[in-house]
Order: sequence, then structure tokens, then C-alpha cells
Amino acid sequence: MKHALRLLLSTALLAIGPAHAAGASEAEALHAIDRLSLGAAPGDLKHVMDVGVDRYIDEQLHPERLPLPQALVRRLDGLATQQLNQRELVARFRAATQAAKDDSAAGKAQRRELVQQLALESGETRLARAQSSPRQLEEVMVDFWFNHFNVYSGKGLVRVLAADYEREAIRPHALGRFRDLLGATARHPAMLFYLDNWLSAAPGFQPRVRRGPAAKAGGLNENYARELMELHTLGVDGGYTQQDVSELARIFTGWTLGPRGRGGDGDDRDDEGLFRFDARRHDAGTKRWLGHEVAPAGQAEGEHALDVLAAHPSTARHIAFKLAQAFVADEPPPALVERVARRFRDTDGDIRATLKALFDSPEFRDPKARDAKFKTPWRYVASTLRATQLPLDRLRPLLGTLNQLGMPLYGCQTPDGYKNTEAAWLNPDAITRRVAFATALASGKLSGAPPVDADALLGTLGGGISARTRAEVVQADPKLQAALVLGSPDFMRH
Repeated sequence: MKHALRLLLSTALLAIGPAHAAGASEAEALHAIDRLSLGAAPGDLKHVMDVGVDRYIDEQLHPERLPLPQALVRRLDGLATQQLNQRELVARFRAATQAAKDDSAAGKAQRRELVQQLALESGETRLARAQSSPRQLEEVMVDFWFNHFNVYSGKGLVRVLAADYEREAIRPHALGRFRDLLGATARHPAMLFYLDNWLSAAPGFQPRVRRGPAAKAGGLNENYARELMELHTLGVDGGYTQQDVSELARIFTGWTLGPRGRGGDGDDRDDEGLFRFDARRHDAGTKRWLGHEVAPAGQAEGEHALDVLAAHPSTARHIAFKLAQAFVADEPPPALVERVARRFRDTDGDIRATLKALFDSPEFRDPKARDAKFKTPWRYVASTLRATQLPLDRLRPLLGTLNQLGMPLYGCQTPDGYKNTEAAWLNPDAITRRVAFATALASGKLSGAPPVDADALLGTLGGGISARTRAEVVQADPKLQAALVLGSPDFMRH
């Protein structure tokens, strides 16, 4: 057994190159599955080979046509914290925080229990959807956009709002229009809190109350304005200046939070959530931004800025590059990026239409693109769950694995989010940790389920597992065969 384990680890460390597909039609199907989903589940390969790649792409581009399994619906509906709205989440968090400040063991336990329940149930939501939802492209794009518009769950209120942010701001627009997605993230309290725009106020602002969010202001804060242009829209080389950052920050003064639904004069509050526009905090002066004058118009100034940024050619190029990098290659061909950017502009930021152009491109269909991507830890864990269909009865070990692999759920501290490139994740320590996870999962130690059947697993993955790896699997101890598959370099690529 020790020899087989050494073989597993050495094979994974040394044979990093792309796996070889078994056949052309199967190879095309596997490539589509690998890129448009989080990994092949039992029956996926046969389905795509039967209906064809184009039909599969069309199915995935229209997730509303794919009903969710009732078992998944019931599971999601049974997660209590995921049914709470923003006000309820924040109210519970503040109550628990206040109880913890009393310095009593009971108060601290209450806060810890709330945070742990939220983390566990939001993790269950993500993992269950990843494993069982037929809307796999939607799951891929939710992960893509969350990283693009990243918030960090370790910061204050974001701890209880990150899952709501994904559910209310990201998921509904993941295949919709970029401008709608941009606006939803801009107004969500998780983003407002994470990048401190809720504190931003015009010079000389004096709050009328002494306690609560309405009492807090720290002058002009440029954090959101900077990341909005650098990361969310134009890109680092998008043609803006530091002065543009400052002026955009002035435009977004007054975009803040009202957890208790209170506001002063000129308060425009979203009754469905925590966002509100506070006219008293807003800098009402004229701004000079991106070469044109922005007249005083209150909240409409911010909406205008989002309109301009969403339609900007630099935004189209920035988004096109990131999409091509995620779906084609870490260094995507410039000609492909330009064509995808043109489609983004021509369709007014229609994400579905932009993706269709990307998937129809010769570069996406090129055999050289197959297995060119190295799975992120999230994609690696999700793909094991899809391939094995093990019951999600023990969530903590799975979430702990994401932590150990360096990609805790909602845990990226920096606003640029997790990377999806090979350079970010491929290293000997990461491979060793993945092999350990594969061994524990395949043996049943991690899930409590019976050991994974290697033959069934190989049938699910088809030609995605090379002849070389299959030969090594056959020769290994039967108890380690499934681990050899899941820990192979073939399975770590997509």
C-alpha cells in the first residue's frame, strides 16, 4: 500500500502535462463539459455526445429551462439562515455581537454559533448546487463573477452578508446584462461595507445621531471608486487618472447603509435591503470625471457613472480578457479577446450573447485548448463531488479542505478575488494536499460513505483520464484505484 501511495504522489507531481482524450467526438464533449461545468457527473458524457456540443452549450446558456431536482430544492429550502433577508441577518448579527460584548460565555457562544451556522449553510448551498444542479454554467459564472466583484467574509458585516450578496447581487445576473450586475453589486451592503463606501461623505458632513451607522463617516473614501474602475470595469490600463478616482468617489458619496431603516432628510432607502442614498452625506458639487462634467443630481450621478463604465470600450476589453482566460487559456489569443469584446459592446453587455460568441470561436473549439486549464481548489473539490456523487452529509471536512487548499469559500481578502490561472495554484505543496484529499475522499474516510468505485468513476470521466493513468490504476491496489484517478494530473486539469 505504501508503494501505491508513493506512486500516486510521484505521478501527480511529475506528470503535470495535459491529459490525452480518447476519441474526437468524446474529446469534444469532454472539453465542453470541462469548461461549461464544474466537472462531469454520471451520464453527462453520454448526454453531450448524444445531443452534440452546440445543443449542450445552448442548454447551459439558458439555465431557466433546466428545472432543479426536487431533492436539491428541498435541501436548499431547508437551510434556515439562507432564507433570511439582509435586515434579519444584520439584526441577528448585531444582537449576537452585543451579547458577546457582555463578556459572558453564553453571549460569546451565541455569536459563534450564528457565524458558524451561516458559514456551514452557505457552504452547503454552494456545494449542493455545484454537485447536483443541472445549471452548471450558471454555477461556473456565479463563481466567476463573485471573484470579479469580490467581497471578503472576514470583514465585519460581510461575515453574515456574503452569501446574500452571491444570492441577490451575483446569481440573478450571472448570465444577464453586465450593467444590471454592476448596479446590483454597487448597491449591495456587502460591497458598500467591504470597500468602505458606506463611510464616505462630503467634507464637513456632521451626522445628526450619535450612535449606529448613520453616525459614522470618515470623509471622502476612495476605496470603492478605485476598485470599481481598476477591477470591476475599465481595468488597470483603462485610461483613467487618480483625479478620476477622486471625482468618482465624490460621485458615490451618500451611497450608504441603513440597517435599522432610519434616515434623515433626503433619505432614499431600499425597503427590501439595507442600501440607502443619504443626500446629506452626498457631495453636491459639480464633478469633472473621465473628461466630462457631471452635474449635481444626487443618486443619479452614481447611476450615470455606472452607465458610462458599463458601456466603456476598456470595460469590454477587460471583461473579454477575463472570460477568455477563464474558458480558453491563461494567456488567451489577443484576436479572440478583441472579437469577444466587440460582441460585448455590440450587445450592450449581454453576458449570454458574449459567452455564446466565445464558445462558438475557433479558439475555444481548438484541440490545443483541451486540458489547458489547471483546476482551482474550488473547481477541484466540486469536480470530485460531481464525479463521485458522494452524499453531502459531512460538510465541515469539505469546507476545511477548501481552506487547506488555499481557497476558503468567500475568503479572499483582497478585492481582486481568487485567480483562475495555473501559476496561482500549481505547486508541490498544493499537489500533495490534493492527493491527500483524493485519498481520504475515495476511501470513504472523509464522507463516511462506502469507498468510491473506480470502474464507475472511470466510466463517468471517460477519455478525460488518459491511457497512461488507466494502466497505473489497473495495476494498483483496488483500495487505492479511485484515489489514483482523483489524484491524477489528468483529473486536476480541465
